[in-house]
Amino acid sequence: MAGKDFTIFVIDDDANAMRRLAEVLYSAGYDTKAYSSPHAFLDEHDWTQPGCVLLALRMKGLDGLHVQQRLAGHRFDRPIIFLATRCNVEACVQAMKAGAIDFLRKPVDRNRLFDAVERAKERDTRIRRADLDREVIAKRERRLSPREREVLRHVIAGLQNPQIARALGISLKTVKAHRGRAMHKMQATSIAELVRMTEKITLQPVELSNWLAQTVKRERQLAKRARQKKRRRQIVVQPANSNLDFAEPTGALLKRNGYGPIVRLPSIRSTVS
Repeated sequence: MAGKDFTIFVIDDDANAMRRLAEVLYSAGYDTKAYSSPHAFLDEHDWTQPGCVLLALRMKGLDGLHVQQRLAGHRFDRPIIFLATRCNVEACVQAMKAGAIDFLRKPVDRNRLFDAVERAKERDTRIRRADLDREVIAKRERRLSPREREVLRHVIAGLQNPQIARALGISLKTVKAHRGRAMHKMQATSIAELVRMTEKITLQPVELSNWLAQTVKRERQLAKRARQKKRRRQIVVQPANSNLDFAEPTGALLKRNGYGPIVRLPSIRSTVS
């Protein structure tokens, strides 16, 4: 449950409450760091250290909601668990809307405290893993040449190679070369994977002009119709001695729905061995 790679920052200007919480967490194996002043915590806070904040709601000078606001907007969204002697519904709603893990009443129940800390740890792990993924993808993206990046922006916008060639005024062969190198540098095995990567960083699809957007739409419609025409139709086999009252209407219905041709076989007679 506990781990030395995860620090719980306890912030409460009530020295006795702060000390008791720190002792309970430390006895459970958690690495803790206690602060009696929110200003002291903010001044020396290390964002790179995995962890969460146990934050008293009411403190002199700077209350918990203001500390939460100060921590917001950083690349690492520090998980916060609020502590309060009295339940303030308005403050609780505000804290939870801003992303707090939980809102616990003092004296804190140990089981609820440990549960909230574990949920905070899970969130912190997800946040840091996602940030690491973004850094890896951004590093790959910085290796792209300007032209490769430009082609890639057209690719994630949904354009095919011939459309990209027309949009950029370059040859189809050049587009394929840039696209291949860009996919290799991004280490993407498919367009779907590439799109998911670019959603995590600042690389955005190119904005298509009205003319190009209409051209792409029209070409997609033509391609869809061509695929439908090439689709192999299923052959429906009916025995010649089948019930005509059933067979004729059924054959017409199948043809209307794209099936056919209808092939009639000689009479099929049952035999008894």
